[in-house]
Amino acid sequence: MSSQASSETQNGAVEASLADLLSSYTIARDDHRNAPGFVVRPDEIKDALRVLRDEAGFDHCSNVTAQEYEDRFESIYHLKKYDDPTEEVSIIVPTPRSDPVSQSAASVYRTADWHEREAYDLVGIQYENHPDLRRILLPETWQGHPMGLDYDQDEPQVVTLESHANPLEDDHREDGADTMYLNIGPHHPATHGVLHIETILSGEQVVGLDPDPGYLHRCEEQMCQNSTYRHQIMPYPDRWDYLGGQILNEWAYARTAEDLAGLEVPDYAQLIRTMSGELSRILSHLLAIGTFALDVYGEFTATFMYALRDREVVQSIFEDLTGQRLMFNYLRLGGVAWDLPEPRTEFFEEVREFLDDLPHKLDEYHDLLTTNELFQLRCVDTGVLSADMAKQYGCTGPVARASGVDYDLRRDDPYGYYSELDWEVVTAEEGDNYARVLCRLQEIEQSARIIDHCVDLLEDWPENNREIQSSVPRTLRPDEDAEIYRAVEAAKGELGIYIRSDGTDKPARFHIRSPCFSNLHALEEMAIGGYVPDLIASLASLDIVLGEVDR
Repeated sequence: MSSQASSETQNGAVEASLADLLSSYTIARDDHRNAPGFVVRPDEIKDALRVLRDEAGFDHCSNVTAQEYEDRFESIYHLKKYDDPTEEVSIIVPTPRSDPVSQSAASVYRTADWHEREAYDLVGIQYENHPDLRRILLPETWQGHPMGLDYDQDEPQVVTLESHANPLEDDHREDGADTMYLNIGPHHPATHGVLHIETILSGEQVVGLDPDPGYLHRCEEQMCQNSTYRHQIMPYPDRWDYLGGQILNEWAYARTAEDLAGLEVPDYAQLIRTMSGELSRILSHLLAIGTFALDVYGEFTATFMYALRDREVVQSIFEDLTGQRLMFNYLRLGGVAWDLPEPRTEFFEEVREFLDDLPHKLDEYHDLLTTNELFQLRCVDTGVLSADMAKQYGCTGPVARASGVDYDLRRDDPYGYYSELDWEVVTAEEGDNYARVLCRLQEIEQSARIIDHCVDLLEDWPENNREIQSSVPRTLRPDEDAEIYRAVEAAKGELGIYIRSDGTDKPARFHIRSPCFSNLHALEEMAIGGYVPDLIASLASLDIVLGEVDR
């Protein structure tokens, strides 16, 4: 039996087992690409998800998508396993348009708390028994739900001053407690952009914390829904994580759309994608390390400037490859935009020179940071996130791996050229701020290892077989009502895209699963019981980009 036939047989057995497990909850089937779909009644979703988590091992609620049809609303829970993300299942929960109420899944998966708030905010679905159902990306005073079919874009949003929440109206003081309400941000360097953190202190300790994102919400999903698959969507992903992860953002969309449309990618193009993707990861991690040093002990003159210095080298490589230093727009459906720059030998020398200098530069970062006693005092045993809580919040990337969650889609759900290369997944067990920084430094080493192997292969690649794109129709129209969720291992973690097609050249629904969004949700778990300086260090260790959190 061939490996493909064996895989199909195994998938069929898994699907049959899930169908039997969910038989008492399932009212219909609605298979998605790469994942069996089960339609569940809105008043039984909590029990169905708990069965999948406890009996079938689906411990990763990677995404929640909400959408509106002409006759119903729909919530979709995309579930995976941290041990094997290739095992996926979609739980579809329809609700009538006249009464869009569904049970909340927040008691089963903590990460569903924020995802359901977003679904309520943008689409308008109500989640019964949700712990805190209010808007998350838009102001509380916003009128209507922008992703709904009946949304009136001309609805006035000007409200009276009295309509806004007064933070002093409700006293946060408990009887006999000496508490203080503290606003951190939204305009503060330590919040890494326009993030507002509502903090409650008892003495000097953090006893309550509520991150308030949404100040940089830019309607990225709606813009993608108004754009064509083939030509217009690809420039947008660069603007999600715009500080280094741009190629990986592009890859998330490319992988999803290619699977949806059945497009192949030539091996040569996959190799270029893998090389450029790891350069993008280094670009992101360098800034994460530099800004962490800036946040933790104001170390602006050395570590932060060193990080910018080293990023400039990578950006120069990207400028030669893509023509851009920030918004690369280099990937295309079916491959990449163009081949490596000529003369190729000079480009390879430029990359190798960077790789040769990198070990010395990493030693400098270790001297400045990880072996620094002050840095260790600020970071060791602060902002601790356990592996179980990381899974509950849907954390991925270095944040999860630093807590001992051995999860990396490059290895566990292979794409690109990763399965052909020799590299290792970096993990730690401590789950503190120090471990997260150390993981990123070690991941840079592994990325360099991948890039070096890619360059070796590209140098020896036969000239007559350098195919950069497969044959892609000028106008893409995936099958009507086809649905898919796919993800890549971006710099911050699992970056996923959900697309539903309607037979036209534009998506009917386009939803972005941001790793920063779920990672930021875990900040409360990390900060409670610590001090304000520990909170700032914990936030820095998450390496969030608000353009991706808010989208």
